[in-house]
Amino acid sequence: MAESRLEKIKRIMANAEKIRNIGVCAHIDHGKTTFSDNLLAGAGMISKELAGDQLALDFHEDEQERGITIDSASVSMVHDFKEDTYLINLIDTPGHVDFSGDVTRAMRAVDGAIVLACAVEGIMPQTETVLRQALKERVKPVLFINKVDRCIKELQLTPEQMQERFVKIIAGVNKLIRNIAEEEFAEKWQVNVNDGSVAFGSAYHNWALSVPYMKEKGITFADVINAYNADTHKELAEKAPLHLIVLNMCIEHHPDPRQAQKYRIAKIWHGDVDSEVGKGLMNCDPAGPIVFVCTKIVVDKHAGEVAAGRLFSGTINQGQEVYQVMGKRSTRVQQVSVYNGPKREPIDKVSAGNIVGLVGLKNVFSGETVSVEDIEPFEEIKHIFEPVITKAIEAKRAADLPKLVEVLKQVNKEDPTLSVEINEETGENLISGMGELHLEVIENRIVANKGIEVKTSPPIVVYRETVTKLSPVQEGKSPNKHNKFYIKVEPLSDELYNAIRKGEISERRVKKKDVILVEQLKKFGLEADEGRKVKDIYNGNILIDLTRGIVHLSEIIEIVLDSFEDVIRNGPIAKEPVTKLKISLMDVKLHEDAIHRGPAQIIPSVRESLKLAMNSGGPVLFEPLQLLQFDAPIDYMGNLSKLVQNRRGQLLDMTQEREMVTIKAKMPVGEMFGLSNDLRSATNGRGTQALMDQMFERLPMQLQKDIIRKIRERKGLSTEE
Repeated sequence: MAESRLEKIKRIMANAEKIRNIGVCAHIDHGKTTFSDNLLAGAGMISKELAGDQLALDFHEDEQERGITIDSASVSMVHDFKEDTYLINLIDTPGHVDFSGDVTRAMRAVDGAIVLACAVEGIMPQTETVLRQALKERVKPVLFINKVDRCIKELQLTPEQMQERFVKIIAGVNKLIRNIAEEEFAEKWQVNVNDGSVAFGSAYHNWALSVPYMKEKGITFADVINAYNADTHKELAEKAPLHLIVLNMCIEHHPDPRQAQKYRIAKIWHGDVDSEVGKGLMNCDPAGPIVFVCTKIVVDKHAGEVAAGRLFSGTINQGQEVYQVMGKRSTRVQQVSVYNGPKREPIDKVSAGNIVGLVGLKNVFSGETVSVEDIEPFEEIKHIFEPVITKAIEAKRAADLPKLVEVLKQVNKEDPTLSVEINEETGENLISGMGELHLEVIENRIVANKGIEVKTSPPIVVYRETVTKLSPVQEGKSPNKHNKFYIKVEPLSDELYNAIRKGEISERRVKKKDVILVEQLKKFGLEADEGRKVKDIYNGNILIDLTRGIVHLSEIIEIVLDSFEDVIRNGPIAKEPVTKLKISLMDVKLHEDAIHRGPAQIIPSVRESLKLAMNSGGPVLFEPLQLLQFDAPIDYMGNLSKLVQNRRGQLLDMTQEREMVTIKAKMPVGEMFGLSNDLRSATNGRGTQALMDQMFERLPMQLQKDIIRKIRERKGLSTEE
């Protein structure tokens, strides 16, 4: 009797060398989901006739209505290569920048990325973003140039012109890898058309080619053009099926989990690699201690919360008891399953190196580390962009308020890039997201899936608070006057702030001597003496303990860090998040008796000294800005320039290629509401925009007072100076 697909998966998943964990990522509309459909069809999981139309991994209604991927989706496929059978765990990720958090989380689970680039559009801003997300997690890229049929049918390029276009795209991707990747991978991970780490084709017409395959089968560029001219491209799909070329490329050029973890673990886990846990992780050891990292929460109406993620070490059996490191609780795994798009298929156990779903974990969240004991957790999953737009959301019916609070908590788990602030006293809840589309999708899902009628405020911009100069040392006293904290603040250097923002220095509480961190901080300008005393790196801020010989400080340091993080989340100017601060704890006076230095005494005194220091350090608001790229026909250049300048934007660059103009501009988020509609009007619907980067810069001084007053009024704070 023939072995079923699930039986094959169970057999192969025990052999890490025969596993490939890969993510498909690209700029929006470069054809990822159609591409993934064809891989599934090739693996016999969906009908070949429906591939490209079924969009098997866009299984939510709103994804199909909008024609874009909103959630990443996983699938486990079986593929035969050189008389061996391999297990391919694939994650299809979103291309729209508002949902880029899903790409970041998917990259924690995979070891290789297939980066798609459109043959006509070439490298776009989001192509660079997804490469940055992959390389940050030490995920090795290969390149697929898609939509080659458009080069033939629309642009009518000759074979030489097509090759020239491909060479330009490949060179552009390699330049990005060289600039973004760490030194040891910058050259090693260059994609090369001759070795087969570059393929090209048409996901829509289900064919692909690579240079080694063309040589082997005697196919040329001219044959491809002739197939379209003679309308025989279906025969091309028979000769060179997309799934065969692409999955062969992944098996040859992507590492297996055992190879990948040898260089990935040091980057994403900061524990002792010589410990038992460290060795299990480095070797992807199925007999080692269990270490699972959750990268996505999916809510199943029958099973409840399903934690999807990667098992880096050990073997998890159904019914086994595990320990949630961040949640500090033991729980039992009720079900282990592999993914087939919208469906989960239960299995008895899973070994290291696989991407799976676990049912039974309690209040788990993305980034949670699961083991059998309390171990050093994996590094927090750091999203490349921060939420910059907020809406107040409330239930239309008062009776739905408790239900809405629960739904918002659930939505926040499913999408951690969404920031949710719940005020159960006033009934006002704030949701902050990446952009207008992000919040619109969340709002629609609450109404459609949860059945709650809601009303929302117009979008609000999330500002940041910081200081402009070194403050004097400020004293904060505890309510009982027995404990005193002395703190000063100053602006963090641009170099160090940018390194934290880009993820070159990871944000975390520093619990023990970390020589690597000290060296990293030194590289970006922080003296080694101060680097050794860093206690917390949080939301682009650093706390340094410069005290000497304070008895009992170690007993309350966690409370101090909690208080510091609380002020960072709600600054003194307008309760907006704080950024780019270097905070120095200069001295502490503590009561001898532990009962007089509990949280109720320590928290207010730390808050007071930190807020006083900020208020005396020239406090200002920073506003979020986005670096945007606009593309439109050359006739609309004047309209585009006017559009940017009328919204307090700054033109940075303007280039012309044939009949198209590309404009790069820096624009304040507060001036961007309704920009998409205005862009359509200004270009008769022929202009596009794409986000390249995000940053915070000082709000013009003439606007500071007015904006601060408006924020304080909105939050019900006193507006008196």
